[in-house]
Amino acid sequence: MQVTKRAPLREIFGWCMFDFANSSYTTVIITVIYCRVFAEVIVPISSNPANPYEDGNFLFGLALFFSYLLVVATGPLFGAISDFSAKKKAFLFWSYISCIISTAALWLVSTPGSWELGFALIILSNFFFASGENFASSFLPHLGPKEELGKISGYAWGIGYMGGLLSVFLVQTFVAPSIDPAIYGSLRYVGPLTAFFFLLAGIPTFLLLKEYRPHAERPEGKSYLTIGFGQLIETLKSIGYFRDLVIYLISLFFSMAALAIVIAFAFLYGNQEIKITSEQETALFILLQFFAMIGAIFFGFVQDRIGAKKTFNITLVFWILCLIGIYFVREITGFVNGLGVDISVQWVFVIFGTLAGSGVGSTQSASRAIVGIFSPESKSGEFFGLWGLSGKLAAAIGVFAIGILQKIFDLRNAFLVVAVFFFISLIINMFVNEKRGVEKAKEWEKNGGQ
Repeated sequence: MQVTKRAPLREIFGWCMFDFANSSYTTVIITVIYCRVFAEVIVPISSNPANPYEDGNFLFGLALFFSYLLVVATGPLFGAISDFSAKKKAFLFWSYISCIISTAALWLVSTPGSWELGFALIILSNFFFASGENFASSFLPHLGPKEELGKISGYAWGIGYMGGLLSVFLVQTFVAPSIDPAIYGSLRYVGPLTAFFFLLAGIPTFLLLKEYRPHAERPEGKSYLTIGFGQLIETLKSIGYFRDLVIYLISLFFSMAALAIVIAFAFLYGNQEIKITSEQETALFILLQFFAMIGAIFFGFVQDRIGAKKTFNITLVFWILCLIGIYFVREITGFVNGLGVDISVQWVFVIFGTLAGSGVGSTQSASRAIVGIFSPESKSGEFFGLWGLSGKLAAAIGVFAIGILQKIFDLRNAFLVVAVFFFISLIINMFVNEKRGVEKAKEWEKNGGQ
């Protein structure tokens, strides 16, 4: 059996740069800036004085819900087609260009209150972003031996946080440092500037990354769509062979639901529930990016040393503890101040948010690496399509659930569901046998998929 060698450094760098580039979208549009522009400025304020932005929060979550459902419906099929046609790079390129165009088009939302166009563009842009994430991840098994995929994935996720940091700095420098309806004319440029950053930063990927699987001749009379459906059906028939991958994808469902909520609602929570100031928001964002980068790279090395499953479980436990701290942040602040320390609730939230942030990259990086080591190279596109299906379906349900729950209860109690999801993921992952999962992937390649 042929063992995958580590790819040349230029190709690994090219692959990592896509994480650097696309982090601009998820950080600026989904996590930090445009989420607030949409929920607090574009969507009219609700009649509920206790939660005036509940309608905006709900519509923002609903837009993400629809976009993730589109990814769920198309991801495994596109992955199967890209495997057979050896056109992963083409699929990645068109998702990249489409995300850039639909993100830039957010400028067309000309006035507050006209939320329908913004709603549709969030659905489109996030669909293309999430699809591109699947295509990019399917290159991972080709970049090195399975024993090194943890740190390679960690490098990319770590570099990605620097992309997020720089893109937010760019947008805040040229647009506005605050979310204020009075300067909406300036806020309209958030989308175009983010798209510009994504466009430029993504160029190295397409110059340096190569297609890895030799092109297979298309049988006469069959389209790639027909072949893709056939490949997908065969994969589903053989999925029982990859039992540990299946169990892991179920575990991943709950952790990705939790992470989707954190990514989409963390700064909304900080601003609306904890009332952090602009100074504290900036501090939280900068610290979160650095700690997330360090966490992704550090846990990548840990994974290659102690194993993917153990590393993933450690990150889940860490998340649960941090989220409990965030939920009881007022009580913890009171206790600490009782010991003679003078600190505000907002700064304690920044501390817990920063600590939790170190788990964002490490959990996602570990999940990508686990799928990589459980995937035969000949099925990497399909299996990362299934990875996307599990993760994006979870994200859809997660953001929809918190959108509903924050209307029924409040944002604080709704956010507690995140810790519950991480705990369920941890329990399910206990049943994954990592060694067996890796051996099954190697046996599949050795036997030629039989």
